[in-house]
Amino acid sequence: MGYCFKVSLYRQGIMHDFSKFSPVEFFNGARYFQGFQSPNNLERKVKGYSAAWLHHKGRNKHHLEYWIDYAQDEAHKMAGMEMPVNYVVEMFCDRVAASRTYRKEQYQNSDPYDYYMNSKDIYLLNPKTRLLLEKMLTSLKDNGEEKTFEMINKEILKK
Repeated sequence: MGYCFKVSLYRQGIMHDFSKFSPVEFFNGARYFQGFQSPNNLERKVKGYSAAWLHHKGRNKHHLEYWIDYAQDEAHKMAGMEMPVNYVVEMFCDRVAASRTYRKEQYQNSDPYDYYMNSKDIYLLNPKTRLLLEKMLTSLKDNGEEKTFEMINKEILKK
């Protein structure tokens, strides 16, 4: 919420991950909580899938998985659709907050970038969405939070 507020995405900040209060996400999140990674990872390990994640990604537009659909030009091939800019920014904010939460006092501005780069090749992301996300993650790594959020406001959201 705090990061969304820094870029004037107030409604998105307030409603961010609101589905986590639904029974499937809340109770599974509590049951599989560990504190150092997403509880969905442990649920997936125990059950072979994460019901909480499947519910969550289908209801929150800041997750790239929400935007996966069949490609228009190829039969039965899945692809990432272009995400609206405000949801890409919210995804960036979410990644920074999650990195801070899981890394705690070891957090560095390069952590969200490193986490993304570790899985970059498996993400089904639209090329424009990928470039925009990478621009923000690289700026955070190289320039820090203050300059990155200033850049997001001026250049990306044009506020």
